Amino acid sequence: MKNFTIRSMNDIVKAVEEYGFLPYFANSVEGFSVEEHIQPKYWFGGIEGAWEWKGPVIRKTGCAYGKFFENKAVYISREWFADFANYRRDGYDFDALYEDGLAKRSDKVLYDLLSENAPVISKQLKKLGDYRKGGNKGFDTSMTRLQHKCYALISDFVYLKDKNGEPYGWGVAEYSTPEAFLGRDFTDTVYERDPKESYERVLEHLCRILPEASPEQIKKLLG
Repeated sequence: MKNFTIRSMNDIVKAVEEYGFLPYFANSVEGFSVEEHIQPKYWFGGIEGAWEWKGPVIRKTGCAYGKFFENKAVYISREWFADFANYRRDGYDFDALYEDGLAKRSDKVLYDLLSENAPVISKQLKKLGDYRKGGNKGFDTSMTRLQHKCYALISDFVYLKDKNGEPYGWGVAEYSTPEAFLGRDFTDTVYERDPKESYERVLEHLCRILPEASPEQIKKLLG
């Protein structure tokens, strides 16, 4: 990935559209993240920056966003997400995955709940599923697994409002399924290739945009 500096939300938008894959946090491939390319004042500089831009970037690009690499957040463009999801899903929709004994019961419970209510903010999803002290456990673990396998993603970040209608705090994750969020752009193409072909396409693309990384590093990142 060539050297570039992120100074605005539009710089992230352009990078997502140009590279197709853009991790948010530093990871095992050096220089492959928003964190490493952004001007420090826009990271944790006390002004509007990368954290506030996450929702607008998703809305403007229509990209997938979730914990896709090393359990860390990644922006993946619409152009590349179907192939990536096909590889990660190994050609399975979730019901078939579960029927073949390849998914945990706890993940199915959360997936079904998400499918029925998407898009839904995390706070409401936890309430619907009774994920609380004394109730069900494992929300974060199951949600991370669902994102890793590309059965769930973050479709926006929503700011809660105080009694005066003013937004406050950090943006709250809004979850969805790729099918609900991306629509036919995704459903019509996700399973059209053999998963191995999708993997090779993604690997070749990442090797092309990350010439400084070895194929072994990229394969490790892909999981």
